[in-house]
Amino acid sequence: MADTALAQGELTVRGRITDASNAVLYAVAELDGRSVPCVYKPVRGERPLWDFPDGDLASREVAAYEVCRALGWDLVPTTVLRDGPFGPGMCQRWIGPPPDDDAEPAGEADAEEPDDLLSLVDGDTAPPGWKAVGHVQLDEDTTALLVHRDDERLRRVAALDAVINNGDRKGGHLLPVADGGLYGIDHGVSFHTDNKLRTLLWGWAGEPLPDAVLTALRGLDAALADGAPLAVRLRELLTDAEIGALRARTSALLRDGRHPLPSGEWPAIPWPLV
Repeated sequence: MADTALAQGELTVRGRITDASNAVLYAVAELDGRSVPCVYKPVRGERPLWDFPDGDLASREVAAYEVCRALGWDLVPTTVLRDGPFGPGMCQRWIGPPPDDDAEPAGEADAEEPDDLLSLVDGDTAPPGWKAVGHVQLDEDTTALLVHRDDERLRRVAALDAVINNGDRKGGHLLPVADGGLYGIDHGVSFHTDNKLRTLLWGWAGEPLPDAVLTALRGLDAALADGAPLAVRLRELLTDAEIGALRARTSALLRDGRHPLPSGEWPAIPWPLV
């Protein structure tokens, strides 16, 4: 019912997320008495990107959701492409408390702070239970070691990012929730045909992929076959070249059986970190 309301309900904009580079609107979709808080990103509010000349960010956000579903993972909130008050755009279920006290409640699973997933520590070695990413320059005289939790939820996110070629996995795009789940958001800068993977989750780089991740990748590989429902759906969202690159990345991950390493051709860590 919530997914239907998101896709078909009357969309009312309640406010704007002002610290975003593109138009990001907080809205509520209402259908048959059901209200679903959501993020609405109209295509007309996108700023053009020189390295993404084709398509739009909204479609890539929906494609990331569809690929995540094909992997069998609930890591991306329900995301649809629909019309709205400012034209066609991406609509995604809101995770966490509303941005102000006057808005609708967000639901049962309120987002928590991601502080227990990422950290900056002194020294050259990650503490037990953490994975080292690399040193970052905080100011002219200060560096720190960026680390993330050795957490299976994060590991699935890292695998998803490798599949979709996510160019912007910041800390603020990770939303742990009170029921123990974890969501990733903001996937508009994904699916490029060149290797542009940029993430804070490099701690497993070069390590073998878990068996469960390999099983999920095999399912995705089959779902990307010509004529399969996912392949047909992605033709509505991505270019043929982007779909071909997606298939190639999936095959490469299955063949290598390891988390990818930074390519060296693109900054490996996004900035700012959050």
